[in-house]
Amino acid sequence: MTHTKSIPSVSVTYARTGASTSSNEMGMRAMQERAYERRGEQYLLIKSPPASGKSRALMFIALDKLENQGVKKALIIVPEKSIGGSFADEPLSKFGFWTDWQVVPKWNLCNAPGEDGGKVKSVKAFLESDDRILVCTHATFRFAIDKYGVEAFDDCLIAIDEFHHVSANPDNKLGAHLGALIARDKVHVVAMTGSYFRGDAMPVMMPEDEAKFASVTYTYYEQLNGYEYLKELDIGYYFYSGSYVDEILAVLNPAEKTIIHIPNVNSRESTKDKIKEVEHIIDALGEWQGRDEETGFQLVKTPEGRVLKIADLVDNDPTKRDKVSAALKHFNANADRDHIDIIIALGMAKEGFDWVWCEHALTIGYRSSLTEIIQIIGRTTRDAEGKTKARFTNLIAEPDASEEAVADAVNDTLKAIAASLLMEQVLAPKFNFTPKVAGSGPQDGFDYGEGGYQPDKPNVGFNEEQGEFHIEIKGLVAPKSEEAKRICQEDLNEVVASFVQDKTAMERGLFDQEGTLPEELTQVRMGKIVKDRFPNLDAEDQEAIRQHAVAALNITQQATKPLEGDEKGSTALIDGVRAYAMDVRNLDIDLIDRINPFGEAYAILAKTMSEESLKQVAIVIAGRKVSLSLDEARELATRALRFKEERGRLPDIQAQDPWEKRMAEGVAYLARKTAEATNG
Repeated sequence: MTHTKSIPSVSVTYARTGASTSSNEMGMRAMQERAYERRGEQYLLIKSPPASGKSRALMFIALDKLENQGVKKALIIVPEKSIGGSFADEPLSKFGFWTDWQVVPKWNLCNAPGEDGGKVKSVKAFLESDDRILVCTHATFRFAIDKYGVEAFDDCLIAIDEFHHVSANPDNKLGAHLGALIARDKVHVVAMTGSYFRGDAMPVMMPEDEAKFASVTYTYYEQLNGYEYLKELDIGYYFYSGSYVDEILAVLNPAEKTIIHIPNVNSRESTKDKIKEVEHIIDALGEWQGRDEETGFQLVKTPEGRVLKIADLVDNDPTKRDKVSAALKHFNANADRDHIDIIIALGMAKEGFDWVWCEHALTIGYRSSLTEIIQIIGRTTRDAEGKTKARFTNLIAEPDASEEAVADAVNDTLKAIAASLLMEQVLAPKFNFTPKVAGSGPQDGFDYGEGGYQPDKPNVGFNEEQGEFHIEIKGLVAPKSEEAKRICQEDLNEVVASFVQDKTAMERGLFDQEGTLPEELTQVRMGKIVKDRFPNLDAEDQEAIRQHAVAALNITQQATKPLEGDEKGSTALIDGVRAYAMDVRNLDIDLIDRINPFGEAYAILAKTMSEESLKQVAIVIAGRKVSLSLDEARELATRALRFKEERGRLPDIQAQDPWEKRMAEGVAYLARKTAEATNG
């Protein structure tokens, strides 16, 4: 058996302050209290991690809107029926709120028999009734609008759970319906998500619609740092050769409560026989002892003599799977740590699935979207007594000799690295960047380290209670418009997500480091992504967002460099940011732009992937090199104009500095194309 190579690319340790799990006098946790303070907003977007209490936050807000804001009905829409249980009755008054959350059983359409299309009449009946709360799926809601029109929902609250399912793409019906509801402007909307970015590059909402929403952001750092028990979260991707079922025990610890997601049947890792894959995993774990009649769980005796309870959610037999699903929903699943040990799934046990004891999410094969990966990671980040550590593992096949397989493996590797880079960003404390200028001063509540704030150099301060950095950078462009300020404060991770999903940037940054200048990634590629994402902002605000996003990504990467001889890398991100800033002494944006955002990821990859596989990947990337595009030339010409404003001259194509030479090449290319167009 080949030894599995590991990349624990993200390892974050938290303080366990207990702040995120304690409640105020109304029974609200920290995130819920923050959201409730904005309950008067007509359009509200709540961005908060799994397990932070978004469902209950919505209950508080919806009840206030129904009682005090003139809203007649509240419709809670969820992506799938299983998530409807999150909005079951809750005795909120028992914990200090002024009323309880109650849903008349017939209006929780997630529990009703039949298909979504057949439940449309029930929506109409609800709208005509005296009852005020309904729960249904996204699909039921879409069908209802198709039949009755958006005007049927005037004066209602539409609460959309797992809001990342919405898209600005015209083909996304829920997104189109939301746009129509906002245009009519006679509903209230509360949108909730733990990952406000999609797997494709499409935005969730068009900028003009998003601008109407007030945002409540509660970060992963705030959530996990405020837990009582969970202290450490590790995220890694692991390469193997051969069949994954032969090597799964290299990363699967039977003593950990684990959700295993076997590969999608279309992925390279799949054997194309999902039933046999489950059988092989069970056989690798130990000796099968039979099936529990009451729960349907498989019973497997390990070589050490322990009997594992394994839930098989892959088997298509409805009688078997329904029994297992029901047993997992039983209150014992979260009340009793020993109720279940391992869950094996394919399309289930992801979004909205709540098993507090889960310590390890093991995903085999690539996943098509970063959103799906983040949702799976969220299954492990529940706080539970005795659970001090959680981890996510993505098990990926190494490339083999065939060109087609190598090309597929490159794509899978890029997706795994993208997820790792993004999660590193998501799990970090929030960054507040400000330009270092004459008259700059400290911000209240921030600790600037030994010696305090230094007026003559850029400073790094940390507010432990809020989980935020204040970082001063020379030459940083500050956002002017309110929208740009909001993006720099709240949405940098969404910009980073778009960047790490940019295949060209990833390929060139990882595997063409000699031929690609860092500025081509940080300025040209990131610049284009920001312009495409925020076309309505002026050039200065676009540049401010670009600089803030690059600074957030690169400072995180530099701060988490593996220590010498430390395979896991540094887990002290706060100390790492301070150490990096102090080592640099004069932190400026030009310096940050000269860092390859993918350099650290490649350094880890080069140590863990076999030399032959790495060489094959590099050959594939070399074969994909493309010449300078017109868009890139325009961006280079824009950079050249900035260069002229700063230096009083245009870049020189004979310059020794490679970035100055590259800008000059862009200007020359653009001039040549313009001349060709003029001459026909």
